[in-house]
Amino acid sequence: MDKGRIIFLNGVTSAGKTSIVEALQNQEEIFFYVVANDLFQEMVGENYLRKNYWKYLSEVIIMMYHTARLYSDMGKNVLIDGILVEREELRPHYRQLLDILKDHPLDIVEVYCPLEICRQRNIIRGDRYETQSQEQYALMAENINYRTRVDTSIYSPEECAKKIIQELF
Repeated sequence: MDKGRIIFLNGVTSAGKTSIVEALQNQEEIFFYVVANDLFQEMVGENYLRKNYWKYLSEVIIMMYHTARLYSDMGKNVLIDGILVEREELRPHYRQLLDILKDHPLDIVEVYCPLEICRQRNIIRGDRYETQSQEQYALMAENINYRTRVDTSIYSPEECAKKIIQELF
């Protein structure tokens, strides 16, 4: 059985990753299962996250990558909605991702949006704090080998999804 493709949408909060995921799931051409930082974070109780946020988040992020690998092994295409940050608890995060998913068809897509627009989106959303995107940007892994890049300040989620499908499939 062929392994399913793994597409990692990497970007700061409010860059538009989840909107692109929804657009990809609405298209008819290719079906994807989704694993996301937010979904896996919900597996940890708030009490534990308050005590030691990065310890528990780091654990579920690694579990998320193993889950994506399992789906891929079963021939299923997977979208990862996440962010590659280099925190002590995850370091070397990018290398760990590559090691866990070695021998799997992994493509990393940079989901870009200017930080000022992300800040405005955070305010509108109300479930993120204003400077969260900027703080995440400062922690992002460097020298990532991106397969393609989409800019959500210029293109709609549907246009970004179409570009991803055209370039990766």
